[in-house]
Amino acid sequence: MANHCISTPSPSKRNPLRWCAGLAVAILAVVSVLPMHAESRAIKSRIQPTYPEMAKRMRITGTVRISATVAADGSVTAVKTVSGNVMLSRAAEDAVSRWKFAPGDAESTVEVDINFAGAN
Repeated sequence: MANHCISTPSPSKRNPLRWCAGLAVAILAVVSVLPMHAESRAIKSRIQPTYPEMAKRMRITGTVRISATVAADGSVTAVKTVSGNVMLSRAAEDAVSRWKFAPGDAESTVEVDINFAGAN
């Protein structure tokens, strides 16, 4: 029975400097790709979120950051709250899910901030 590990040196025999350099290149490749996914695409139509009544009564304000997956045609296919108050996030997600963006070459991810200011 042939041993398939004969040509591959054990981790203790590998050149640690070469291994670290390879790992660094792999990490940089991943990091450099990430900003391409969070694009800035023009918004063609924007729906304002409805301020949740309970949040309004409790005078909850703040910004909700939404990550939206946008199809090549500009339609929003998925939304996810990245940060912000839970009482405001559903309204922000509902609104952004109905936005239309400028068409692009491919599907992309766009992050948008929805600001809920205090209502009187």
